[in-house]
Amino acid sequence: MTEPLARYELPAPGVARIVLDRADKHNAINPQMIFDVNTAFDKALADDTVKVIILAADGRNFSAGHDIADTVENYQADMQERSPRLSTWSGFEEPATHGWYASEKEGYLESAKRWRNISKPTICAVQGKCIAGALIFAWVCDIIIAAEDAKFSDPVMTFGMPAVEWLGHPWELGPRKAKEFLFTSDMWDANEAHRLGMVNHVVPRSDLEDFTLAMAQKVASKPSFALKIAKEAVNKTLDIQGQMNAIDQAFTLHHLCHTQNFRLFGWGMDPTSVPGLAKVPEKPE
Repeated sequence: MTEPLARYELPAPGVARIVLDRADKHNAINPQMIFDVNTAFDKALADDTVKVIILAADGRNFSAGHDIADTVENYQADMQERSPRLSTWSGFEEPATHGWYASEKEGYLESAKRWRNISKPTICAVQGKCIAGALIFAWVCDIIIAAEDAKFSDPVMTFGMPAVEWLGHPWELGPRKAKEFLFTSDMWDANEAHRLGMVNHVVPRSDLEDFTLAMAQKVASKPSFALKIAKEAVNKTLDIQGQMNAIDQAFTLHHLCHTQNFRLFGWGMDPTSVPGLAKVPEKPE
């Protein structure tokens, strides 16, 4: 049996901690990790003694993002195998645009929605690199605590894509800084993220775990039902402002880019700017 890539812990009364457990690969996100994290969130949700959930990671880096170091095809095949267990979509076996859309919709978009709306406060602790798909893990949490060494980037425009599958950028950074973040693919440090309001606190790396747990314990001291209602009220405010509709629409545009890349390269991303990412297929006639 494959070992889980997300560890579940109960570090204090009222607090559950989910830990990305793939430090040897810089916690690169593969389909197993996504669904292991989802299982851990479900476990925390079902436990009435848990009032707050921490999402953290082992090792030097929070996460290097989606693990496409092997091939995107293998990644998508694994996602397509795992996704139908929860999804209402079909067509996972179709190899090109339909299959990509179905598997990414469930594995990225719908999982992120579930985590964002889970009826308990969530706190993400970020150290080191938090790249591309890893931003989704952080952004769906209610509070983000960053270590001083944390760095954030979404470089997927280099692959011929507009952004990761969860376009939280305008909400997290503001529209102009979101465009800069995407257009340049630059990596921004924790202090810049804090200045823009993307993270709540920046602390020394050595204090990250203790600071995050102390905040979780403070939150857990509040009445459980009130916490759930407060979270729902804030999320509904964002929904009324259009956040979720905007993210849904951006996901379809993300797949317009996949389709364009299939048309140009016979593959879902533009591989010409990323040496070693994949062999460039012959352009279809």
